[in-house]
Amino acid sequence: MCYKISIVFGYLCLLYLIPVQAQQHKPVRFDFSMVPGTPKVFGEGVVSTGMYERDMAISPDGTEMFYTIVAPQNVFSAIIYLQKDAKGNWSDPEVASFSGEYSDMEPAFTGDGKKLFFVSNRPLKGDSAKDFDIWYVEKTNGKWANAVNIGKPVNTDANEFYPSLATNGNLYFTAAYDKGKGKEDIYVAKWENGKYADPVSLDTAINSSFYEFNAFVSRDEQFIIFTSFGRKDDKGRGDLYISQKDASGKWQPARNLAIINSERLDYCPFVSFDKKIFFFSSERSSLKETFVGAPAKYQTLIDQRNSILNGQSNIFWVSLDTILKF
Repeated sequence: MCYKISIVFGYLCLLYLIPVQAQQHKPVRFDFSMVPGTPKVFGEGVVSTGMYERDMAISPDGTEMFYTIVAPQNVFSAIIYLQKDAKGNWSDPEVASFSGEYSDMEPAFTGDGKKLFFVSNRPLKGDSAKDFDIWYVEKTNGKWANAVNIGKPVNTDANEFYPSLATNGNLYFTAAYDKGKGKEDIYVAKWENGKYADPVSLDTAINSSFYEFNAFVSRDEQFIIFTSFGRKDDKGRGDLYISQKDASGKWQPARNLAIINSERLDYCPFVSFDKKIFFFSSERSSLKETFVGAPAKYQTLIDQRNSILNGQSNIFWVSLDTILKF
């Protein structure tokens, strides 16, 4: 979703925030064999903290993890990186090598793990931030090279968000174009003859007159999970929906994933390459709204503000079977 960026202030905010969670020195491990059957906070105290975390991208081989941290008031965002070593331990979170100067977010791997797509407002020339475009970095000799703007016809003078790649190279993304079906639509740019074709808005089984954004498409393009805001069955500030293709290859009307949605914003879907884990972001909160009978103390307010489920945003995980069998 589009917002104005103050680069200097935002970067200082992020530099202030990240050391709070980077002061750990114990080995970090994630037990991916114990995927919960109901949504749980992922990486509590490491990935999910009292900061604003969103998006998730884990490499096809399971050794790299990227997600986004957003500074207060959405003034800046940076992509965070962790890497797993031969012993199964993960590095402490740090800003990715290609991020940290302009607002970057929404990482997405290609199927071979050699490219990582993401969104950025970095300039093509000069040093002034521009609108959000889709970029990618490519791995060379084990390191991520300089970012490349994918250019036209995908990127325009408007904002493009949330890339998701199918095995055949087709690129799904979010945009708010003037001729769209709604406030924001989900588009696909097919990969044909070594280049992207003109983006096409997905049909009304998915897009509506409201907001549709942040879509993850399965590698074989048999299902798509996205967020919509404004529909009659929306629980609150935006829910996750799923659409699957029928035998003829036509998208079926999207269904609300009520089994995992909350009364807060639920968004940024991602499915692990082994098709076992569904990740999503949520602004759900466990904060108390009243303290009747036991008035809040100053430290109580501090503890609430610094708690993980403080309504900012966290990353959650759940078994993909829970989603597909619903």
